[in-house]
Amino acid sequence: MDEKEEFLHRIKQEEPIPKWRFTFLNGMICLGFILFVWVGAAAFSIVLFSIQQTDFSVIRHLSHSRLEMLLGMLPLFWLVLLLVFLGLAMYSIHKSKRGYKYTIGQLLIFSFSFSIIIGTSFFVYGGAQKLEHAFDIRVSAYESIQEKKKIIWMKPKDGFLSGEIISHENGVIVLKGFDGNSWTVDKDDDIFVPPILSLQAGEKIKIIGKVKGKYRFFAEEIRPWGGMQMMKKRRRRK
Repeated sequence: MDEKEEFLHRIKQEEPIPKWRFTFLNGMICLGFILFVWVGAAAFSIVLFSIQQTDFSVIRHLSHSRLEMLLGMLPLFWLVLLLVFLGLAMYSIHKSKRGYKYTIGQLLIFSFSFSIIIGTSFFVYGGAQKLEHAFDIRVSAYESIQEKKKIIWMKPKDGFLSGEIISHENGVIVLKGFDGNSWTVDKDDDIFVPPILSLQAGEKIKIIGKVKGKYRFFAEEIRPWGGMQMMKKRRRRK
């Protein structure tokens, strides 16, 4: 018996694989792709949220490296998660029935496009902030974007102060800083304050200025803590 006949004989001896196994396998691959894309989309939405929370206009005030602020706010965990699940989504397509027809570039574009579209929608409707907050509560080792933001904006000696307004009278703001201390903040009467800020008790703000004494600060710029877009959304809800 030559090699060809032996090979055909071996095929005839083997039991055929049931069709339902292929159907089941393709179904699992499809579900896996959907799961990987959704997790990647969630990660991408939080990356967008971190970018939205980064006040890039403050870079000109930094005395340290500009890269320091960007790295401080960069959600490395979610970036890694995005890349991992993007790779898994690509792998699941490659293992599908017609996956062999696509190049690596096509698989990358296909997977990333889904994550971008879903992730952007998730971010626009506030899902990223809620997910990031829930993750922060449930995972003790996780450093949230807000915590990173507080570290950057709670450096009075470098000209950055932030916290919640306790009172605002006669042009003087009493601020409960995110460092736990009570700060007296002076400002000029003509200082620009964004219209979306009323400087009332309970509002969270971030300030650029100078230290004038122990727990005393002079404000040169006042900005909403959550960013302009987030403040506008809250005003619309009211």
